[in-house]
Amino acid sequence: MNQNAQLPVPNSLLTLGFSPCPNDCFIFDAMLHGKIDTEGLEFDVFMEDVETLNQKAFKGELDITKLSYHAYAHLTKKYQLLNAGSALGNNCGPLLITNKNDLSGLVSELRSPDSKLKIAIPGKYTTANFLLSLAFPEATDKVEMVFSDIEDAVLTGKVDAGLIIHENRFTYEQKGLKKIIDLGEYWETLTKAPIPLGGIVIKRGFPNELKATFDRVLRKSVEYAFANPKSSLSFVKEHAQEMSEEVMYKHIDLYVNNYSVDLGKEGKRAVKLLFDKAEELGMINKMEDNIFLT
Repeated sequence: MNQNAQLPVPNSLLTLGFSPCPNDCFIFDAMLHGKIDTEGLEFDVFMEDVETLNQKAFKGELDITKLSYHAYAHLTKKYQLLNAGSALGNNCGPLLITNKNDLSGLVSELRSPDSKLKIAIPGKYTTANFLLSLAFPEATDKVEMVFSDIEDAVLTGKVDAGLIIHENRFTYEQKGLKKIIDLGEYWETLTKAPIPLGGIVIKRGFPNELKATFDRVLRKSVEYAFANPKSSLSFVKEHAQEMSEEVMYKHIDLYVNNYSVDLGKEGKRAVKLLFDKAEELGMINKMEDNIFLT
């Protein structure tokens, strides 16, 4: 099927996927709970961890979804990136952690062509794994697992190191774990650009009017969340498991910012840089030219 062929407008609900993490619940709350005008759009919501959403996107199962930018680099023929809803920023990248003491020795081994270190990752197509491959291309012994299980895998010695994302960056030190490297800092030093972690995409074949309407509604939802930061608290808490309110808001402050309202010129430059690096490494094939919604 031609991926650029126009799809029919859905008769009823648009399928919408995002993660149960505080930042996603924060930005989608207003549009899902009648706090803003959704301009006639209605949604059938699927909440999953980001790698599950990545896999659903590869299968084309969702009309609109959050996904990792690394995954999107493989999916530009199926989906187009919205201006609103992205997670980009500074000092918010994934961390590589361990329970071992010899951090400099670990870094040396990670850079060795004979590296035998076993590393837990939150998914093959996460941006976190892309950054790990960029920083340590020789480190190839990786074990995929749900992001929330990685700390325990490191603590129990199932793996030598773990790549953590989301709220785990606020809890790993309390468990006695140590940071090997902040891959967000690595990216920012390398590129002088914010780190693109995840974005919201919509099926490319939908009419431009529908894509623009959803983008506009999502922007309004993010703006409402910023104007009324406590409004989404019950929705965030409902899906935050055992997270404290302090950690919830640290998480939101880290991943929701002006780039979530609109990628803008700087955000789009950062995304393009990420994709250029991935092409240089041979990690992705040539993409569609018009990846951004105009």
